[in-house]
Amino acid sequence: MPTPRFSLSRRSLLTAGTAVGAGALLTACGSGPRESASDDTTGEAGGGDGWSFTDDRGVTVELPAAPERVVAFIGSAAALHDFGVECVGVFGPTVGADGEPDEQAGDLDVTKPTVLGNAWGEFDVDTYATLEPQLLVTNMFGEDALWYVPDDARDQIERLAPTAGITASPTTLRVAIERYAELAEALGGDLKAAPVVKARERFDAAAESLRQAARDNPGVKVLACSASADLFYASTPDAYADLSYFAELGVEVITPDDVEGGYFENLSWENADRYAADVLLLDNRSSALQPADLTDRPTWTRLPAVQAGQIVPWPSETRFSYAGCAPFLEELATAVRDAERVA
Repeated sequence: MPTPRFSLSRRSLLTAGTAVGAGALLTACGSGPRESASDDTTGEAGGGDGWSFTDDRGVTVELPAAPERVVAFIGSAAALHDFGVECVGVFGPTVGADGEPDEQAGDLDVTKPTVLGNAWGEFDVDTYATLEPQLLVTNMFGEDALWYVPDDARDQIERLAPTAGITASPTTLRVAIERYAELAEALGGDLKAAPVVKARERFDAAAESLRQAARDNPGVKVLACSASADLFYASTPDAYADLSYFAELGVEVITPDDVEGGYFENLSWENADRYAADVLLLDNRSSALQPADLTDRPTWTRLPAVQAGQIVPWPSETRFSYAGCAPFLEELATAVRDAERVA
């Protein structure tokens, strides 16, 4: 189990590369109290008994009414957006050096919420206070590990508003998505809204397509990886909600032999070919090197999957919504179905 509050192994992965119709969407963060389909152990909005939600730490947040001023980690805010809930503030990788939205922002309009920090360790507590937050939401990659909430400011942050953590690891994809759906519904999101229903149907169809692709083209070996200037990281499916789900669907996801810190094996570039892979899922975050950055590395260009052009950009920090995950499931299904066994 990673150490509480922050997982150092996830922190090192962060620095791998460089250190719905409009009527369904809600403004602010919820449209006021309403009945929720969630049971008492999860969350509820509406009625005269106030609002509560129990997060994945087992911590129950209780408020007089459903919070309308929610601040969230950028990936969490993007997932809530997909379920019809908007946040007033975000923190974490929101825009890249070019000013464009980070991959983790998903379909979120990053010009609308207040950005409290754009990098690891950045969190403007003074600005956070001016937002008059009623709830902070983020992922957890370990027990009590509130992702991107700095340790040195956590006590101050938690005095300003209650926090809710949703497990991102260890878990599996559907479970994490369903937890965000439950939270969104408790905050006033409508899970029966046409865009949400359509996204779920697309996700289910994509999952079945990936399952069928693995059956139709057996033996295709997939390696999830991330590239930095000094190291090539081979990720284990045991620690990633999406990779473990792909394995459940029958995809042969390679498990590295010498995983450090629970998430990946650190390989020198001389050993980047340690695992025979037909398809590479390459971390597409702004912190990781991309194929165009690796053309001068012979050990990369000689990898069979690279030579075959069988590389799929991998959103290694998953956006836990049906809308967020369906496109990648579709892309992976196509890659597995069409892949040649080259390793």
